[in-house]
Amino acid sequence: MSPDASPERVKALVTGASGFVGRHLVEHLEDLGQEVVCVDRSTDGVDVTDAEAVHALVGSIGPDVVYHLAGWADVGGSWSAPVEAFRANAEGTLNVLLAAADAGVKRVLAVSSADVYGIVTPEELPLTEDSPLRPASPYAASKVAADYLGLQAWLGRQLPVIRVRAFNHLGPGQTDKFVAPALASRVARAEIEGGEVLTVGDLSARRDFTDVRDVVRAYRLLIEHGEPGEVYNVCSGVDLAVQDLADQLVAQSRVPLRLEVDPELLRPVELPVLRGSHDRLTAATGWEPEIPIAQTLTDLLTDWRIRLGG
Repeated sequence: MSPDASPERVKALVTGASGFVGRHLVEHLEDLGQEVVCVDRSTDGVDVTDAEAVHALVGSIGPDVVYHLAGWADVGGSWSAPVEAFRANAEGTLNVLLAAADAGVKRVLAVSSADVYGIVTPEELPLTEDSPLRPASPYAASKVAADYLGLQAWLGRQLPVIRVRAFNHLGPGQTDKFVAPALASRVARAEIEGGEVLTVGDLSARRDFTDVRDVVRAYRLLIEHGEPGEVYNVCSGVDLAVQDLADQLVAQSRVPLRLEVDPELLRPVELPVLRGSHDRLTAATGWEPEIPIAQTLTDLLTDWRIRLGG
C-alpha cells in the first residue's frame, strides 16, 4: 500500500471537530470513505476536562483511532487564564488518553504545537524533533505537558500514541484572530466598503506556514504509518515573511490598496524567524507539502469574500 492510500474503512473519533483544523480533518477523512464521529464542546457539550464524560463517550463509540485536536488554542489568553489553559490541554489530553486505553483504541494522534520549542536563535534552525523544549508561555507549557503525557501513555500503558508538533497553518475557514486571515478579511471588506489603505504593524517576522489541507493529510498519514511513541513536526520547512503574505493578498485585491505601517501597531518581535524540519514525517509517511502558499492565500481571500457577501 502506498503511503497516501487509505487502508480499510475505520471508525475515527475526532475531538475538536468543529474547530478550524478539525473541520478540514473531518472532511478529509470522510472524502476517503472513513466513518467519522465528531466530538466538540461547542456542538455536543462534551468537555475533555470532564474525565467521566470522556470515558463514557469513548467507550460508547468504540473508535478504531482517535485524533485529539481539542484544547485551548489562545496563546495570548493563556497568560490571564493559565489554569484553564493547562486543564484544557494537559488534563484534557490525559482524560482522552486514559479513555482510549480503556476502550482498546488502536492508535491515537495527539496534536501539540511548535510553541513548545519556545524562543530560538537563527542558528538553531531548522527545528527538529530533538530540539530542546523551552516553553515561554502558559499555553506552551501546557502543550509540553500534553506532549509528554502522550509519550507516557505509550511507555507506561502501551497505548499506540503518535505525537505531533504543528507549526503555523492557514487556509479557508480560519478565524481572523490570526494575521493572514485578518489581512484577507480586511482586503475583502475594503473591496465591499471601499478604502485604499490597510494599516498594519510589524510584518517582518518570518514563519513556517503550511496549508491546513496539507496538515490534515499529514495527520491521517501519521495515524496510518507513524511510529507509536514517536513525535513528528508538521511544517513546510520554509520560512516566509508575513510581509510577503500581505503583499500577495493586496496584489489579489479587486480594488487598489496599499499597506501603510501604523507606528501604534508596532510591537517587539520576540522571534524573528521560525522554521522546522519535516524530515522525520516524510521518512515515515512520504508526506510533502503540496499546496503552494499562493493557492492557499487565494482560497483564504475567496473564503472571506463569501463570508462578507462580496
